[in-house]
Amino acid sequence: MPFVELDTNLPPQQVPQDLAEKLCSATATILSKPRERVNVTVRTGVSMVVGGSCAPCTQLLVSSIGVVGTAEQNKEHSAKFFQFLTENMGLEQDRILLRFVPLEPWQVGKKATVMTFL
Repeated sequence: MPFVELDTNLPPQQVPQDLAEKLCSATATILSKPRERVNVTVRTGVSMVVGGSCAPCTQLLVSSIGVVGTAEQNKEHSAKFFQFLTENMGLEQDRILLRFVPLEPWQVGKKATVMTFL
């Protein structure tokens, strides 16, 4: 059950209206997870500084169970997420940061329990 949070200082009118939908599909493909399990949040117009500059930028946080726990996995995921973000947001790679956070099943609640028991 991946959780993807994208923050950007781009104003809403400069971000594709369907970015959340596209990011959901891309995440499902990149992480090999069912699309219906992917959760995406997109926040635009956020006050942000990356690399000491408030020029247009974005940060993507990817949290998931079982697929973001190694450098090898994340190197592969990173290349694909960077491609998606540069193509869909028009940003250079040096204005994009990714963070990968591995989750354990007991850290995700659903249906009044945690994923460990589902």
